Amino acid sequence: MSSGIISAAYIAASILFILSLGGLSNQESAQRGNLFGIAGMALAIGATLIGGTPVSYALVIALMAVGGAVGGFVAARVEMTAMPQLVAMLHSFVGLAAVLVGFASYLDPAGHFVGAEKTIHDVEIFLGILIGAITLTGSVAAFGKLQGILTSRPVLIPGRHILNLAIAAACAWLGYCFVGADSINGGIWPLLAMTILALIFGIHMVLAIGGADMPVVISMLNSYSGWAAAATGFMLANDLLIVTGALVGSSGAILSYIMCRAMNRRFISVILGGFGTPEANSGTIETGGETAAVSASETAELLTSAKTVVIVPGYGMAVAHAQHPVSELVDALKTRGVTARFAIHPVAGRMPGHMNVLLAEAKVPYDSVLEMDEINRDFPTTDVVLVIGANDIVNPAAQEVPDSPIAGMPVLEVWKAATTIVLKRSMATGYAGVDNPLFYRENTRMLFGDAKQSISEVLSAL
Repeated sequence: MSSGIISAAYIAASILFILSLGGLSNQESAQRGNLFGIAGMALAIGATLIGGTPVSYALVIALMAVGGAVGGFVAARVEMTAMPQLVAMLHSFVGLAAVLVGFASYLDPAGHFVGAEKTIHDVEIFLGILIGAITLTGSVAAFGKLQGILTSRPVLIPGRHILNLAIAAACAWLGYCFVGADSINGGIWPLLAMTILALIFGIHMVLAIGGADMPVVISMLNSYSGWAAAATGFMLANDLLIVTGALVGSSGAILSYIMCRAMNRRFISVILGGFGTPEANSGTIETGGETAAVSASETAELLTSAKTVVIVPGYGMAVAHAQHPVSELVDALKTRGVTARFAIHPVAGRMPGHMNVLLAEAKVPYDSVLEMDEINRDFPTTDVVLVIGANDIVNPAAQEVPDSPIAGMPVLEVWKAATTIVLKRSMATGYAGVDNPLFYRENTRMLFGDAKQSISEVLSAL
């Protein structure tokens, strides 16, 4: 196939990727956006295989079949609650690919250059491996936090900022040594040393970030994986991989910045594990008092006597698989003339859009789902708020406790409603490890138990 046709296919694939990103920006068009992305990737892979002339098409196709089968099997079996963990692991694969391709490109006897071309190619290799290694271990650490293998609290090593600066300085010096090396043997050792330091930095960076900021970490690692792919594209002189990586990297960075603004966080502080910010102390939050329990039948009475109801879903709803009963509850309330809507916090769940996906799965109308900025002003005139498995995103400590780990984070002000009903299994803290004074407010009622079972009991009472 001629280079012109390959270039045209790459341009078409790039357009499809851009259309995919545009579609994914809205719930109504998300499915179409996914289809655009699938079509673009299929076109890109096909054009690359035809234009790249691999040594063995049979081997490449066989490996693609194995990888596709494994990916399809895992994706089909993963629960929606574990979707953030799956995303984190996929990011780590991109980082691993960038590291392996970088070393392969450097060790390839046919890929050596001289003069300025050598310098440029070595810089591409160095940056690609650096970003890839950080993405690899950072994503694995994020997976460990999300899965509960690692603590969700920030792991703050004494002198961690000095350690980060030392690693950055060492990587810069190793880069200088690598680019200036006269032979493969002379350059491989600085490259290996940098890789080890980058792997350490990736783990340290994510461990220092608290659970409340993990949704930002997911989108940030998505951005890193994109830049790693773009660097790989430069190494391989593949224009489409450069464009695709740049799209993913820039969109992930923009999303991370938007989420940081929504959480009143400094973007640089989050990605550097709280660099330049004072240490938070969750121990100063006082949550004295007693909780007021409520039954399913009493909850049903409060809901049916209300004119306006707002439902706030959280990660607990995902764990309990309660989205379908919740959707049925909303339908039942609407048939009784009750205005029922959903309030979605930008970081509800474990990754951006987690709750939106769950509600879409349950066929909840998009116009019933409102973002935090749209719904917060309505809480003072709301009769009943139903908080289903959410904790940190409805915690008044974010506004009332200056040294809380979530201090300054915009939250859904559910306590301003006439009555707030919180569905929880227990009085355990949220993912950020912060106690919630909301549970002890006079207008708060606690409905303990599994969210799916509790909502089903409320439906029966209706």
